[in-house]
Amino acid sequence: MQLWFEDEAREGQKGRTGHRWFHRGQRPPGRCDKRFQSTYIFAAVRPTTDDAFALVLPDATAGTMDLFLAEFANTLPETAHVALVVDQAGWHDVKALHVPDNITLIPLPPYSPELNPVERIWLYLRERFLSFRLHQDFDATVNALCQAWNALRQEAGRLATLTSYPWIKHALEQVIS
Repeated sequence: MQLWFEDEAREGQKGRTGHRWFHRGQRPPGRCDKRFQSTYIFAAVRPTTDDAFALVLPDATAGTMDLFLAEFANTLPETAHVALVVDQAGWHDVKALHVPDNITLIPLPPYSPELNPVERIWLYLRERFLSFRLHQDFDATVNALCQAWNALRQEAGRLATLTSYPWIKHALEQVIS
């Protein structure tokens, strides 16, 4: 049995600003885009490890969640069964999904994104790779997301650090012992 967490994030032309050092009393220059074309990155991570899986998909629906679950299930070892913790987004409804046999969905309590370690990954990606950027079109947005994810994956130990919540470590220790 393996414990994984899943979440999705929207990225697009609307952009996002972040924190930046600048002179007191002056506003730093920043880019602002008023267009609304966007895409989603779906990711699953195994806390306290560097194991992760992600797909960039055009929207967040039950259909794209089905695709994500099927592709994720294909990457797992044959003997593994995954408890996948998801938030209660509308496209995570078990009745609307075709959940593979080697995955069990476990919903987080409502209104508790702070319990999902994937949220810290989104914050990290936005602060380090996606803020203050303008994407020319949909393909540029997809490329930016892929480059940011690949850069994160190449940082040895970064995912383990970002997803190491004390309560998750404690729960995993209780299950093992």
